Amino acid sequence: MAEKQDRKTEKYEKEDKKRADSLAKAEKRMQNTAELGEGEVLVRILGYDIPGSKNVFTGLTRIKGVSWAVSNAVCIKLSIPKSKKISELSKADIQEIEKFFKEFKVSDFLKNRRLDIETGETKHYFGSDLDVKKEFDIKRLKEIKSYRGLRHALKLPVRGQRTRSHFRTRGIAMGVKRKAK
Repeated sequence: MAEKQDRKTEKYEKEDKKRADSLAKAEKRMQNTAELGEGEVLVRILGYDIPGSKNVFTGLTRIKGVSWAVSNAVCIKLSIPKSKKISELSKADIQEIEKFFKEFKVSDFLKNRRLDIETGETKHYFGSDLDVKKEFDIKRLKEIKSYRGLRHALKLPVRGQRTRSHFRTRGIAMGVKRKAK
C-alpha cells in the first residue's frame, strides 16, 4: 500500500514539475517574442507602429504592402541610410517617407497592382486597401468559376501544391485510401 502511495506522489510531483517547466518556458517565450522593451519608442508611419529599435530598411517592411525591394527603393530615393534606427528619424523625415508613399513614383515592377482589371492602371496599395483588393479579386475568381476560384471555394491550394500529404487541416483533403480486403 505504501508503494502505491509513493508512486502516486512521485507521479504528482512529476506532473507539477512538468507544469512548472512549461510555465517557465512560456514566460521565457513571451519575453523573447516581446519586441518592445521598457520605454521603447514607437514610430507611426502610415498607421503602423514600428519599434524604434529597428533600422529603417527593416522597419518599413512592417507596413503591409511594403516589401524589401520597396523599402530599399525608399531608402535610396530619400537618401536615408538603411542602418539608421527608426527612432533617430526626425518628424520631417517621417513626413517625407509618408509623402513618398502617397505619391509612390517608382518603376512599375515594384508596384503590387499592375494593370488592374477594373481600371487598367498600375498602382500600389498599402494596408487595408490591399486586403480589400485581394478579397475582391478572390470573390471575382469565384464568381466567374475559374480554376483558381474553384480552388479558393473548396479551400484547396491554389498554386499547384500537392494535396496528398499536405493541407489536411485546411478543409477537404484528398487523402490516401486503402484497398478493401
